[in-house]
Amino acid sequence: MITQNDLEKFDTKKVHKIYDIWPKISQESYFSNIPEIKLKKCSHIIFAGMGGSGTIGDVFSAILSKTDTHVTVVKGYNLPRTVNEESLVVITSISGNTVEIICALENARKIGAKIIAFSDGGKIKDICIKNNIEHRNVKKYHSPRASFTSFLYSMLRVLKPILPINESDILESLEKLEIISKRINSNNLSMSNPSIQISEWLDNFPIIYFPFGLQSAAIRFKNAIQENGKTHAMIEDIIESSHNGIVGWDRKSSFQPILLQGKDDVKTTKERWTILKEFFKSKNIEYKEIISEDGNILTKIICLIYVLDYSSIFLAIKLKVDPSPVVAIDFIKERLN
Repeated sequence: MITQNDLEKFDTKKVHKIYDIWPKISQESYFSNIPEIKLKKCSHIIFAGMGGSGTIGDVFSAILSKTDTHVTVVKGYNLPRTVNEESLVVITSISGNTVEIICALENARKIGAKIIAFSDGGKIKDICIKNNIEHRNVKKYHSPRASFTSFLYSMLRVLKPILPINESDILESLEKLEIISKRINSNNLSMSNPSIQISEWLDNFPIIYFPFGLQSAAIRFKNAIQENGKTHAMIEDIIESSHNGIVGWDRKSSFQPILLQGKDDVKTTKERWTILKEFFKSKNIEYKEIISEDGNILTKIICLIYVLDYSSIFLAIKLKVDPSPVVAIDFIKERLN
């Protein structure tokens, strides 16, 4: 079990302190006076971002998946050919200097699409000012990945006029974050902490199984383990994996399966979880079940991300590594700029 001394020793930049106040950051971001977008409606929204900014697009895609809004998530340089003057391209780069997203911004400008950008300054803000493009400055906390809720809830506020999302759903998610924080924050380093339970269980590389609706939480968990824990992780869609990835378990493996489940997954998904668990038991493979909170899809996703992000920080401390530095990412970025 990790201790407060371990946290102080290995988490040199105190990222866990930011996670302790995620509910406060979320509320302040959503109830801020940041101006809303002036659009009244939009049938095609493109969310362009990399890393944590890209996951924000995944979250929006999930919560809008059962509406008439067509959502495209772009994680790279190029926009799809379906983007036109009627499309809204939402540019997100927490640093404001992400080279791929600067390219996407320039492409959107050439196409003549509607654009709104979110960053904490950087080149993207400069481009927007120069070209009279809507930009919202959002505060970065510690690092891009720790700033997730700051940007997500600021964007939920700014984009409210064009998002078919109930206000009550957003408020519910904020309330649930506050409740969960009391169980998982750094003041509780006991096994009653769900994030501690996950980090203590993990001894090797995880394979994270997820249903379609929770894809954004699975991607974020994988990224958090990689960035904070400095170790490998994989994700598998539970339905698709039944046709390919599951065969990998026919050989003895040191991978650890994690089953990321929704509290009210649809009937066909529940059936697949039952079969998968039966299969693992037949192979004497130990697995970990992680089940979402009750609530709407935004509540489920953001609460899972909170618990899982924190587990990746505790995992880093358990492995005696500092969760903050990302030397390999810096290596690549230095050669792109």
